[in-house]
Amino acid sequence: MPGYGTLDPAEGGGLLPWKWAEEQMGLSRNFWLATVYPDGRPHVMPVWGVWGDERFWFSSSLPSRKVRNLVAKPEVTVTTEDAERPVVLEGRAELVTEPAALQRFIDMVNAKYGTGYGVDFLDPAVNATVAVRPQRAFGLKQGEFTGSPTRWTFGE
Repeated sequence: MPGYGTLDPAEGGGLLPWKWAEEQMGLSRNFWLATVYPDGRPHVMPVWGVWGDERFWFSSSLPSRKVRNLVAKPEVTVTTEDAERPVVLEGRAELVTEPAALQRFIDMVNAKYGTGYGVDFLDPAVNATVAVRPQRAFGLKQGEFTGSPTRWTFGE
């Protein structure tokens, strides 16, 4: 972060471990999802979501703007709701239809949000189940701003 006065990676609070980012993803109740309209304008919407199996998962109706956007251009950005301990993921979204994966996702949603949805809620003819595999991520702790900003990169 040139120009922000951040410390060397070994100074201050030090770089954050990926486990910290995964914990923040688990703690966040709501997320912000950014997609791109066909004409290039940004589109941002709040979503419920879960972190599991090294991916961020959410669902939405098939005709929703966010699903139509990501089908056309699967690159997305997802952020946690906590601006003082943010995690920002950039990755590639994919629609998931495999029955075992749908069951795993609905189990994670029900456990996190205290819901009782059945897997039929994720009927691929009606609703899209989306998994975002991170390519890059960024996180920091507000109280350790100069010593904790961390960037992670993943195989693309």
